[in-house]
Amino acid sequence: MTFTEFKKSPLFDYIQIIAGSAFVGLAFTIFLLPARIAAGGVSGISTIVYDLYGFNPAYVQWLINLPLLILGLVLVGKDFSWRTIVGTIAVPFFIFLTTGIETPIHNPLLSSIYGGIMLGIGLGIVYRGNGSTGGTALIAQILKKYTNFSSGFAQLIVDGVVVVVSAFVFDLELALYALMAIYVTSKVIDFVQLQTSPTKLILIITENEEKVQDLIHNGLNRGLTKVRSIGGYSNADKMIILCVAEQSEAIYFKKIVQEEEPSSFVIFLNASEILGRGFSRAQFDD
Repeated sequence: MTFTEFKKSPLFDYIQIIAGSAFVGLAFTIFLLPARIAAGGVSGISTIVYDLYGFNPAYVQWLINLPLLILGLVLVGKDFSWRTIVGTIAVPFFIFLTTGIETPIHNPLLSSIYGGIMLGIGLGIVYRGNGSTGGTALIAQILKKYTNFSSGFAQLIVDGVVVVVSAFVFDLELALYALMAIYVTSKVIDFVQLQTSPTKLILIITENEEKVQDLIHNGLNRGLTKVRSIGGYSNADKMIILCVAEQSEAIYFKKIVQEEEPSSFVIFLNASEILGRGFSRAQFDD
């Protein structure tokens, strides 16, 4: 089995879920819990309960997650899988293993930023494995099923309740740090899931397609796609040329197109992920 085939196998999904759960557990133990940041979800609830009663967060998360998992299986059923079960059990397990680790980091600003980053990395890896860490995500799915709420809005409501409660248990400042951690986490999840790379989508609107095409072929040695169009103001025939390039190539192309074809309208866009054979030169060596 080649590595490409292995990446498509269910075993690789489970490896990603377990590895991502380890990051989630570490983020909670090292950053969020010591700083008393309840960044939504069951982890946020366990942080509040730990501060009030001193209960081990791992046990609290298991006690909350397992009934939610059973409820989700009964009410939602087909939307759950073994991957969800593994993630739901694994996160508290890693929190249990790392409980008691002493860290010198108690600054809530640093904890919210770096905790949010590590949490986002972990959740992003779990989601790439088509898994879930359960918790309030299960509540959000149930809420979505029986209301007209979107998934994002349902999750926002659930996490928002946890943050509001933390404002009363701790203080408003820590609740604001929790919101910061949630925001950072969401951005990092997108980054990990989309495999955001420094590639650029170059979009050129031009009347000199041959000149621009030569600049791309000779200057970048990249392929391109052409779409015929009509200028909205001039009604003149124009060509839209699309090309994907590495960031360094895009910088070089910007320079030569300004020198050689300054009349063309050029847009540089971030390309989150490039799929399909042909963009990476390494693909031709497979």
